[in-house]
Amino acid sequence: MSSTTPQLATSRRTTADEIFDQLYSDIMALRLLPGSKLSESEIAKQQAVSRQPVREAFIKLDNKGLLDIRPQKATLVKKISIQGIRHARFIRMAVEVEVIRQACKNASEADFKLFKDNLKAQRNAARADDANAFHSLDYDFHFLICKAAQAEFAYTTIAENKSMADRLCMICLTDKKRMVELTRDHTQIFNAIKERNIERSIELTRIHLTRLDSTLNTACKEFGEYFEE
Repeated sequence: MSSTTPQLATSRRTTADEIFDQLYSDIMALRLLPGSKLSESEIAKQQAVSRQPVREAFIKLDNKGLLDIRPQKATLVKKISIQGIRHARFIRMAVEVEVIRQACKNASEADFKLFKDNLKAQRNAARADDANAFHSLDYDFHFLICKAAQAEFAYTTIAENKSMADRLCMICLTDKKRMVELTRDHTQIFNAIKERNIERSIELTRIHLTRLDSTLNTACKEFGEYFEE
């Protein structure tokens, strides 16, 4: 997590936590593709641990809707839910429109500096074709909007719903043009916030979030085996 996003309180890390983090990262980055089979025993052997922490990690991933644990059958990485993405986008739209309204009213010069630094880093990541770095900076940008709005509490809801589309986004970020397009969206939203133009900011935010529809349609056509209704 980068420096602009809120840090969670630290607590004692367990083996199950570490295995969960690794598998979660692999699933989100598509190193483990939707539909892939996972074995408790094989992962335990790879990590040189007992099966218990692996089982605990599997349960956490299942609770997040990322694994399909089937008794007496192979555990599968769940396919990407089309309906889940649409539901999450609806919630994000409702929350982010209000957050952007408040950001136009409350953003400070210090906030503007953070936005500019983030956008510069986005442009650099796009030029370097670094999808992982860009993905993290995208999260940071939306946190900065919440910070500028003095509504950091809203970021948890945004991030939780944004994560529903993470795998879809990683599929599309392999296209450098997509990163350039998103950076342009973010730059236009920032400029509207800086101008305190509420209606323009809301309009641009709606355009930005509705891009997910065409992205989803394209991804389903090209990678249909990764998706389910």
